[in-house]
Amino acid sequence: MTGWPILLSALAMTAIVGVRYLITSGGFALATRWKHPGLYRGLEPQMRREVGWSLASAAIYGAPAGVVAWGWQAHGWTRIYSDWGAFPLWYLPLSLFAYLLIHDTWFYWTHRWMHRPALFRVAHSVHHESRPPTAWAAMSFHPLEAITGAIVIPALVFLIPIHVAVLGLVLAIMTIMGVGNHMGWEMFPRALVHGPAGRWLITATHHEAHHAAYRGNYGLYFRFWDKACGTDLGLGHFGHAADRRRAAADARSNS
Repeated sequence: MTGWPILLSALAMTAIVGVRYLITSGGFALATRWKHPGLYRGLEPQMRREVGWSLASAAIYGAPAGVVAWGWQAHGWTRIYSDWGAFPLWYLPLSLFAYLLIHDTWFYWTHRWMHRPALFRVAHSVHHESRPPTAWAAMSFHPLEAITGAIVIPALVFLIPIHVAVLGLVLAIMTIMGVGNHMGWEMFPRALVHGPAGRWLITATHHEAHHAAYRGNYGLYFRFWDKACGTDLGLGHFGHAADRRRAAADARSNS
């Protein structure tokens, strides 16, 4: 009997992750159509492929999350807590930053690992088949790569205490940054991107250089590891992305 609640929890979380992806990526895609009409013109086959890979990734992300959610609710296995008084209030932002920093560290090194030639051919090339990426590409991963991304947050909740609301904020930041960094234009103001904060935060302008060069700019939230390891390529140029979009559209129309 125990297996059914776990299975139902995994299926429910898979549905939640999938719907969250469709709503968030769909919202950013609509914003792109309004803000930059025609930016995704000619990329319809690519976007359908991105949605397919992303929904497959949703199942891989959802399954361990569902098991963790069941374990938390049924047995209290994790260190997720709901009582605001369980820890001092100053711990809330500290736990948020700790989760983001550890997740960013894991992402940097696994992402850099995925760019080794053998792993790139087997797995990470799926993500880079989006040339250039769109708002639908945030979770467009080969299953092997999706597994590396799916385990880190579920693992952390067994190790580091976090309020359930702060955990929700972590997941929201992860989703918004993942989608926003791939949509082909910058949603943050120029003062942030090109100011002091932009030297340490990753936005779409920074991640654009990664998709243009296929090397460097491996981080997810912060530029710390790229700067420390000499892999920071600086900011990208969306004009180059627009040129690639036009070339992709022309190639498809002539094929």
